[in-house]
Amino acid sequence: FMSYENPWLYNDEVFESEDIKDYYGFCYLLTDLENGKQYIGRKYFYSIRKKKGIRKKVKSESDWKSYYSSSKKVKQIVLESGHNRFKREILSLYIKKGQVNYNETKLLFQHNVLEARDEKGEKLYYNDNIMNRYFSTIME
Repeated sequence: FMSYENPWLYNDEVFESEDIKDYYGFCYLLTDLENGKQYIGRKYFYSIRKKKGIRKKVKSESDWKSYYSSSKKVKQIVLESGHNRFKREILSLYIKKGQVNYNETKLLFQHNVLEARDEKGEKLYYNDNIMNRYFSTIME
């Protein structure tokens, strides 16, 4: 049983709300099952917002279960082809926000997401920037 559509997998097991425990967020890998292209990103388990008229901040579970990525291209594909076109995998879990951010950036550079190509010259990743600061030189 899973409580949401196309669940995130962590070590090939469905990841649920009760698995969050003390984790702040995660780094993930999306794989497009039609063409093999991938996307690496990060997501926090909680959103912390200031509520109107209330001094303290309110912590609530984020939209991580229904989240696919910040990528316009990935969102468009999900819209047109449905959720099940992507395999969603949690690569690593982190207790601190800084660890989530640092490790996402590290993974993006390690996997060379902006430049990696297949033998036909096609991009291997949907990622088109790192930290909104480094951009893919090849636009598609």
